[in-house]
Amino acid sequence: MTTVAFQGENGAYSQEAARRFLGAEVTTLPCRSFEDIFHAVEEGKTDFGILPIENSMAGSINKAYDLLLDYDLKIWGEVLLRVRHCLLANPGVKLEDIRQVRSHPQALAQCERFLLDRGMEAVPAYDTAGSAKELAAAPQEEVAAIASELAAQVYGLEILAANIEDYQSNYTRFFILSQDDPPKGERNKTSLVFSARHIPGALHACLGAFAQQGINLTKLESRPRRNKPWHYVFYLDFEGHWQDPASEQALLGILRKASFVKILGSYPAATSE
Repeated sequence: MTTVAFQGENGAYSQEAARRFLGAEVTTLPCRSFEDIFHAVEEGKTDFGILPIENSMAGSINKAYDLLLDYDLKIWGEVLLRVRHCLLANPGVKLEDIRQVRSHPQALAQCERFLLDRGMEAVPAYDTAGSAKELAAAPQEEVAAIASELAAQVYGLEILAANIEDYQSNYTRFFILSQDDPPKGERNKTSLVFSARHIPGALHACLGAFAQQGINLTKLESRPRRNKPWHYVFYLDFEGHWQDPASEQALLGILRKASFVKILGSYPAATSE
């Protein structure tokens, strides 16, 4: 039986993404923190971990990127999950009864227009699925939660309104983590992290190694290097597998120009839902 660790409570979007990628029959292990995901995979408690890495509306999740640098797990795959927020309440409660809505601050922000139009008070909670779990355990007629359809199924809540997010282009990208490398796909993507030397044109020279091979970069983002103040590392995604001839030449080029390079993984590229 395939097992996967995720952060949050049962019914979380991470759990939904794991089931979409690995199948509905996958066994999932809830974890309290992102670090616990890495530990579960490293210690062999699960086959995989699933890590949210960025949201199309809110941007990158910095903590997740920092952990990819700290640990030696490999990116085995990626999932693009269309985030569909639902307003959940206890059975028998009507939409017009709701005065207060609880959820993770990001979910509340993504449904701001829906809440304002109906005069509902937004109350931050630690987790989307966690807010649904707490509502099911302590029913309140005037209180609802914003979470996934899966959370409604898990905790026996009713969906008062579906797809309440302000923007339909709301996607979260997840990495599937493993101790092993994945099989090569038809379309592949490679993620790496590097640091450039403190000399003029250093970053240009590093990126030029990909331009010279005609390789498309799909993401580039800087993060502070925590052990060196005012130094930065760059997270980069490019189209292709590291074993492709052009990719090999580009990687040799960046190895010559950068002061540090770590390949996080080459994996089959995801497609949108």
